Amino acid sequence: MEIFRAGSRPSAVGPSTYFTGRVRMDPVVTAEAPSSVSSLVVTFETGARTFWHTHPLGQVIHVLSGVGLAQTEGGPVRVIRPGDTVRFAPGARHWHGASPDTAMVHLAFQEAKDGSAVTWMDKVSEEDYRAHPQSEH
Repeated sequence: MEIFRAGSRPSAVGPSTYFTGRVRMDPVVTAEAPSSVSSLVVTFETGARTFWHTHPLGQVIHVLSGVGLAQTEGGPVRVIRPGDTVRFAPGARHWHGASPDTAMVHLAFQEAKDGSAVTWMDKVSEEDYRAHPQSEH
């Protein structure tokens, strides 16, 4: 058994090559062979978001606090709230982050395939980010 004490692993800043705005990532699970699963708690300040990206085996995010936005290419921008779980299909081009007025924290899970868990792409445009979001709440 291995216990990782709170504060024993440093937070990382989301680099501007993959994120717009202020983002902090805190490790939960780092993949160790034979496992390929990793998990992070990701904190997005207001207006912060990922760039477009894909995951070879998909991704699951679970919103812990705040209000977020998420979009899969070709679909509407969706509002996500605490308790919501979002599954992005393998290879689906998508983005996610905080709303313009409220920060958001989510728990992210992804698996690596052939050593890679994510492929980063282009920046989400302001037009895409500010498209009228759909909410089912």
